[in-house]
Amino acid sequence: MSQHAWLILGIASAIRGRHLTQLLLHFDNVEDIVAASQADLVAAGISKAVALQISQPDQQQLTLCEQWLAGEDRFAINWSDAQFPPLLKEISDPPVLLFVRGNVSALTLPQFAIVGSRNATVSGCETAHQFATHLSDSGFCIVSGLAAGIDAAAHRGCLDTGNSTVAIFGTGPDQVYPQRHVALADAITASGALVSEFPPGTPPRRAQFPQRNRIISGMSVGTLVVEAGLRSGALITAKLAAEQGREVFAMPGSIHNPTARGCHQLIRSGAKLVETAGDIIEELSGLLGQLSQSVEQNDRSNPRQTGPEIDADYQRLLQLMGWDPAHVDTLVNRSGLTADEVSSMLLILELDGRVEPLAGGCYIQREERLLDERNRT
Repeated sequence: MSQHAWLILGIASAIRGRHLTQLLLHFDNVEDIVAASQADLVAAGISKAVALQISQPDQQQLTLCEQWLAGEDRFAINWSDAQFPPLLKEISDPPVLLFVRGNVSALTLPQFAIVGSRNATVSGCETAHQFATHLSDSGFCIVSGLAAGIDAAAHRGCLDTGNSTVAIFGTGPDQVYPQRHVALADAITASGALVSEFPPGTPPRRAQFPQRNRIISGMSVGTLVVEAGLRSGALITAKLAAEQGREVFAMPGSIHNPTARGCHQLIRSGAKLVETAGDIIEELSGLLGQLSQSVEQNDRSNPRQTGPEIDADYQRLLQLMGWDPAHVDTLVNRSGLTADEVSSMLLILELDGRVEPLAGGCYIQREERLLDERNRT
């Protein structure tokens, strides 16, 4: 099919998949649709506003699109293309065209979304980074929105381990927002992709970001909210994910942390509470036949006892912990490490399924705790 015809449909801001489905019932192909008169388009069952955008396309915008697509690693992927994200086709209002910069094959990998507050805490960003690292190592391509805070941390978690990540723009594909993330956006294109339904030249507008959120959730099998205030845009993404029939996960936090309140609201509304990345893998591994076998190897119900050996420093910390609950301060005294170093190592061991946090700042080796529970039953 003609790319020019798809571009006409793609730059028509009112067009959604439902409109195209309606039109294809009356016309044989997209070339016939864009060649039809406004009257014929209205007769096919769409509004005058939508018909006008198709019959009288913005020629200047079309030229800008073609110029942008002439650049390296730039693509216009329509919804009939094999590289269009498969799950995104299933939502009620999919875009008809995606502008993509980078590696288009990343769009057909199993996708999982990590979103959260732009005003995230340091620990929230660290958690998003660690979860993205663990989940991307398990076979997921992490999707987020390139925003400050949790989004950026999730993207970097994938990049730091050489895995693919996809950033969905609320602007045109040539308008990185926020601008300070230009270098991050460039790094993503090396193995992943930058994606937008908005044509080149589209500046940031408030209404466009909730609109792009349906793409983040729609192309993903599940969405994790790490930190979110009660008015956070991440809650919009979570709501859309639930409406699209996708899994929603939320990270609990301190009752004194305002960026945790949105997550607590999600959990009260039925989102799955997440404490480790293994919780997500356990929930989703059975739903994704296309995931690599590494998902099952990382399932928290089967700790990686036969997997790769962990670093010697982490082995030493586990030996110092022993088989009884150990407080963080105790481990600091035993190891000679700083409290920050011990806390960071414990977080990684927790994500790896090797330790479990207890009340009062204590940790215990996870396999031993499971064994104790079995012996008590």
